[in-house]
Amino acid sequence: MRTTLTFVLILASSLISWSQTPKKKYQGQGGVREVDTSPRPIQQQYRNTFTFEDAGIYISNEFDGARLNGVLMKEDTLIVWITPENVPINPSPWYAFKIWANEPKEALVKFTYQNAKHRYFPKLSHDGKNWQPLDSANYQEFNKGEADFGPNSLPQSVVIKLSLDSDTLWVAGQELQTSKHIFAWIDSLSQQSYISYSDIGESRLGRPMRNMKISEAKQEDKILMVFGRQHPPEVTGWLAMKAFVETLNGDSKLAKKFRKKYTTYVVPLMNPDGADLGHWRHNAGGVDLNRDWSQFHHPETQAVRDFLRKKTVEGAKLYFGVDFHSTWDDIYYTLDSVSITNTPGLMAEWLSSIEDNIPNYEINAKGSVDAPGVSKNFLFREFGAESLVYEVGDNTPRPFVRQKGQVAAEQLMRLLLDRD
Repeated sequence: MRTTLTFVLILASSLISWSQTPKKKYQGQGGVREVDTSPRPIQQQYRNTFTFEDAGIYISNEFDGARLNGVLMKEDTLIVWITPENVPINPSPWYAFKIWANEPKEALVKFTYQNAKHRYFPKLSHDGKNWQPLDSANYQEFNKGEADFGPNSLPQSVVIKLSLDSDTLWVAGQELQTSKHIFAWIDSLSQQSYISYSDIGESRLGRPMRNMKISEAKQEDKILMVFGRQHPPEVTGWLAMKAFVETLNGDSKLAKKFRKKYTTYVVPLMNPDGADLGHWRHNAGGVDLNRDWSQFHHPETQAVRDFLRKKTVEGAKLYFGVDFHSTWDDIYYTLDSVSITNTPGLMAEWLSSIEDNIPNYEINAKGSVDAPGVSKNFLFREFGAESLVYEVGDNTPRPFVRQKGQVAAEQLMRLLLDRD
């Protein structure tokens, strides 16, 4: 009894110190209240190539992941109109379109929104694969909020200057990552003998819920669950998840040893409909999937729930679950400090080891179990798993996103193997 009490006090002290972060750090969202997640209608996006013959400019949303609801030309400026799939909705106004011209010229594009302000700094690509941020000299904000951070700091609209020619220029809020991109990534990893995949269900519109298995274990009794992209614009979370999974899949002695003990399942695209339809936040059923982990009104959350239930019936135990997201800045949403899981003390050790192995890095974490509709609470409530929502900042530098994902995977493997 004394040992258990001592452990709880140590864990509580560790996680409380992380949750009471300095004011200079992102404080995270407040309490998540339970909402009705019954399906709601969405507004379908009209797909079109908008033609401005006098200017010799063309702008299109006829591709997966696009979001462009209207455009007009006023004097020398293209005014684009971006609307959500329905409301109310989180202020995550995704946009993506292609633009080109008959001959080389510069064009001004003004972004305007319904029920939102401009959030994502523009990324540009000439092939839809390789992306770079817009030169900040070609970016101007209007009616910017007075806050230093978060939604109240955002501008009402922005104007960007683009250099156009007959080659297609892609413009998007983040790097475009649709089901095509992510399923191709799964296919590439599945060339390894110890990686396979299957579809554990379908989305509301019939897209596959693809689940990748990474394992060299003789017996599938210890499992991890990794998933992400419940919210389509949250690409930095996907990039961290990609680095995390590729590290588990790596050639290091640590990874090889880990795969012989633990089986990892990965559903990298929880909301394939939303990603391909260019949604701001919701699935094709018009709701935030990360509020549906207690009511299970939607096939996407049902697929993961039923898969994990089947695995536990077959004798597997879920040791760790991580759900990758993006938000205003990097933060780890953990369970509270006194929830006893299948791996007691793992979270505190893991966060400390990540901090210790990234130079000049301070962990920013916030613990709670008061959100029944959120993924981490479901994983703990039903399976006793240590679990978290791993949030990456919208503007976190991409090399650091990869580094965090790699170190997180390395330290998790090490700590779990140390417990065997």
